[in-house]
Amino acid sequence: MNRARRRFVSRFAAGGTMLGLTPFLASCGVSPLAFDVAEEPVNPFLDSFSIDEALISQVMRELTRKGADSAELYFQHKRSSVQQLADGRAATQQITVMAGVGLRVVIGAESGFAYTEELTLPGMLAAAKAAVSMLGSESPAAAMPIERYQWVEPAAMYDQHLDTELANAARLRQRLQKIDNAVRASDPAINDVQLRWSDSEERVLIATLDGRLLADRRPLSRLSAQAVAERGGQVVSGFASLSARAGLDWYNDERLADLGGQASERTLVQFDARQAPTGELPVILAAGSSGIVLHEAIGHSFEADYVQSGESRYAGQRGEKVAADIVNIVDEATIPFARGALSVDDEGTVCGRTPLVENGRLSSLLHDSITARQFSVASTASARRESFMHQPMPRMSCTFMENGPHTREEIIASVERGIIAETFTGGQVQPGGGDFRFNVKNAWLVEDGKITMPLRDLQIAGNGPDLLQDISMVADDSRLAAGGWTCGKRGQRLPVSLGMPTVLVPKMSVQPEV
Repeated sequence: MNRARRRFVSRFAAGGTMLGLTPFLASCGVSPLAFDVAEEPVNPFLDSFSIDEALISQVMRELTRKGADSAELYFQHKRSSVQQLADGRAATQQITVMAGVGLRVVIGAESGFAYTEELTLPGMLAAAKAAVSMLGSESPAAAMPIERYQWVEPAAMYDQHLDTELANAARLRQRLQKIDNAVRASDPAINDVQLRWSDSEERVLIATLDGRLLADRRPLSRLSAQAVAERGGQVVSGFASLSARAGLDWYNDERLADLGGQASERTLVQFDARQAPTGELPVILAAGSSGIVLHEAIGHSFEADYVQSGESRYAGQRGEKVAADIVNIVDEATIPFARGALSVDDEGTVCGRTPLVENGRLSSLLHDSITARQFSVASTASARRESFMHQPMPRMSCTFMENGPHTREEIIASVERGIIAETFTGGQVQPGGGDFRFNVKNAWLVEDGKITMPLRDLQIAGNGPDLLQDISMVADDSRLAAGGWTCGKRGQRLPVSLGMPTVLVPKMSVQPEV
């Protein structure tokens, strides 16, 4: 670890707080320093790695020497930790630290990309040359690197201070133990509880070709609980999780009780669950967690790169009818504390709200800067990347369906014989095209407009865009699922939020779980 990196880590602290050192960093001889708010640098990359505007301009000049339609430097520092509680005892914690910069230059349909963990001028110039070498052509108009940059300060959509596991180890263990005790006490059949806490502190700095500098601090935490129970030789399990861009204090007694209660209830109800009916049946998608169906089977079809490649059926359908009038779908990054919330996307565009379907009509796709130019529209601030080692692409942030005119009770009462799909464990989805199979962990049978019994071992299947067209009733109970969802696309995994109200799909394939 070089001196600049040591200095950076020691000063990577929130104003008025002291950094909690990991054993790894402590072994490197790093000593924590405390800073008042007034003393904290505008961005630690500039202060601690000696990366100033002159250096950024020099690297940008090399990156765009063949010209450029767009280019950016994406700096990232991230510290992550994991703490587990198994059999009532704390397990080994895992701690990782990463830092580096990704450099991308775009000319027309071509892009050159490289990254380096060597945050020095020689290291970054070498990466810039590598990125430029991937371009086969030059731009007719030479890029003009900016000598003086302008800071852009978007509003933060999440808690800027994360109470890390390291700084609050004792409090964290107490809360985990409290959940463990409560879940075990809920029923003698529960004989095992697995708890997992993870958190990360991430800082990014983005320098763009048009002279903007954007800094963002992105905290993230997640707590999950799994219960295992045995009764009469039958072994069942249930799972629940919470996640937020917030610290340990966000996980108050009410939220912890709800988490433990869900894990317990989703486990114990399976002792009474029966085999599900099969065939073409009405399916009620429950509010909240059914948003995974909306996200995976439908939402990816709105990402502009899938439309451009022909994998999505929504090419040329902007303004066209894609669902009933009562269906409205939004991707909104600016939801405070939500797991998928972002102040600025990974190209340096300030985030906001993007209506995707309005009154049943396709109103927008999700764009990064590249697809926006190709479609002659503005970026929707949907460029996201897993890390500085990856290129950005159009991705969802917080995607949900808005309230409709019905109630959950009205929807259930309308079904003569069907199922309610409540929680999901996995499945298969064709991103873009939307063909899907989802395994349903917790489900319910509906007969003559009433819920009659819990169900098990079932799978729902279909096509997302077809499902969207078929939705006939939408309730007024829309909510984001509180769980820690992570979305995969083209090998990159990112935190997202998702949700929906209770909806009715009059006919869907229900099959035994494979």
